[in-house]
Amino acid sequence: MRVVIAGSSGFLGGQLTGRLRAAGHQVVRLVRRAPAGPDELRWQPATGVLDPVALAGVDVVVNLAGTPLGTRVGRLQLPVRPWTARYAAEFRASRVTTTATLARAIAAAQPRPGVFLAGSGSGWYGDTGDTEVDERAPAGTGSFAEMARAWEAATGPAQAAGARVVILRTGLPLHRDGGFLGPVLLPFRLGLGGKVSHGRQWQPWISMADWLAAVEFVLARADLAGPVNLVGPAPVTNAELIRALGEVLHRPTLLPVPAPALRLLLGELGREVVRSQRVLPGVLRRAGFTFTHTDVRAALRAALQSP
Repeated sequence: MRVVIAGSSGFLGGQLTGRLRAAGHQVVRLVRRAPAGPDELRWQPATGVLDPVALAGVDVVVNLAGTPLGTRVGRLQLPVRPWTARYAAEFRASRVTTTATLARAIAAAQPRPGVFLAGSGSGWYGDTGDTEVDERAPAGTGSFAEMARAWEAATGPAQAAGARVVILRTGLPLHRDGGFLGPVLLPFRLGLGGKVSHGRQWQPWISMADWLAAVEFVLARADLAGPVNLVGPAPVTNAELIRALGEVLHRPTLLPVPAPALRLLLGELGREVVRSQRVLPGVLRRAGFTFTHTDVRAALRAALQSP
């Protein structure tokens, strides 16, 4: 298949690009720089510019583009950056605008791509408390839930044009090079880790091996469309996740991060961090997907062994 990927230089996009190429697919990366290199196409997502001709004859379009939540200072990864109004707007636009640009280009392309895999997040569900939810649950409340609604709605033109649109609602992918783990490994290895707030909030995780396999699974299943939760089968509380990470690293996890400190330093983002999301992979389970890592300790061990 010929696959066009937006966000291929990011954490998830880079992993998926390598996986699909290894499987024999032709992957074309959307880039903003000029000139574009081999197997690359130039676009300007901030201004909504992508020539539909570029997508003519493409089988699949994947959007994993988005400004990252964290940042780098030299070789050090930080899990978050100051959540200013400007950065919050950039964070949202980098997801909604890219999705809308691709959806319009898909709809206008002749022949048009048949499949659009559009990134989203488990933030769609807001705070679910202790209640288990799957894709049949409505959107929650909060800034991330509102952003997810706009993010997913931006796929509308592609869906209206007849493309099979799959919304990838990703939880916390576990891999040592990015996502949740990348920024926290150093402090945890130094014995400086701990739970966030009271630690009772549920967190939907997924191993990188299962995330990649699940994307390939939904890509191959022509009967699957709409939202798909890319999360593991057994969500855990933050306290359980942190305890498991400490056990795998053989380090103490005795330094909690108080919720008031998070709200003071991060504002609205601090409130989002402590939301509880007990999200289950309903569509994947019903479709017969088999998880490689069904418990968080196995997933963490695999994440730390990843090359």
